[in-house]
Amino acid sequence: MKVAVDAVGGDHYPYNPVKGVVAALDHDDDLEVILLGPEDIVNEELEDKEYDSSRIQVEHAPQIIDMKEAPSQAVKKKRNSSIVKGLSLHAEGKCNAFISTGNTGALLAASTFILGKLEGVIRPTVATYFPTMKGYRLLVDAGANLELKPEMYVQFALMSSIYCQEIMNIDHPEIALLNVGEEEEKGTDNLKEAYKALADLSNFIGNVEGRDILPGKADVVVCDGFTGNVLLKFGESVPEMLELLVGQAVKESGMGDDLKQKFLAILQEALSDFDYENVGGLPFLGVDGISMVGHGGSPPRAIKNMILNAAEASRANLND
Repeated sequence: MKVAVDAVGGDHYPYNPVKGVVAALDHDDDLEVILLGPEDIVNEELEDKEYDSSRIQVEHAPQIIDMKEAPSQAVKKKRNSSIVKGLSLHAEGKCNAFISTGNTGALLAASTFILGKLEGVIRPTVATYFPTMKGYRLLVDAGANLELKPEMYVQFALMSSIYCQEIMNIDHPEIALLNVGEEEEKGTDNLKEAYKALADLSNFIGNVEGRDILPGKADVVVCDGFTGNVLLKFGESVPEMLELLVGQAVKESGMGDDLKQKFLAILQEALSDFDYENVGGLPFLGVDGISMVGHGGSPPRAIKNMILNAAEASRANLND
């Protein structure tokens, strides 16, 4: 199993990607990695790491796509970038997957252009894990497509339900449409049309509201990318805010130090499912390959888990 990794993607390269790679190798004995980036930068970062050199290959990719660059222009102008070269290796069959925490728009554009789309797919999408009372479930679209046509809701729901079955081991995943009310006639004209299109799916359970996500009323919650990305970013803020608010209340309560530490430890454990580092990232669903995107601020643990998830998706023959 060989995974190509963007060594110069995200906010803290090359340290975080390289350290994540070394950690991933310790968790998967069958794993090999291709690190892409300017070879002097990558090799320098590898110098003080302990790893099996036969399992890491450095591929020179001198150009770096900045997080703020326009996606399509960056892909066209920077053919020797880590993203373009990594996806090209994947398209040529020289690796099983590619991961990056770099420019999401550029990664999606390059994945679509270089790998192509699966037959019949209108547009690729990206889903995100969302913690619920029943464990992790999927929210799709998480920001790749800000506006959706009704038939795209159906395709995204189908691809996400397959991911739930094959990767998350959820039998018979139930699909719901995120809306402002549960009734069929609720929402915009586009959402009403989406509801009609989704109704043909045997595992569609209807509309759900925002309050239904965390209790886990559905296994796949479908929405447009604008709404999904707002929810995703809001969800990321929840643990930190709760820890700050509860921590301040505990501090003012007069509670003893030992009891404070125990209480805060319990709180952190309860909120651990909100930590995206546990998952790391998810693939673009609908591209003809395994191209996985992660948070720009991903620390090494998140990158390690993203590499392991990419390997799992490839072993499961997800696209098939």
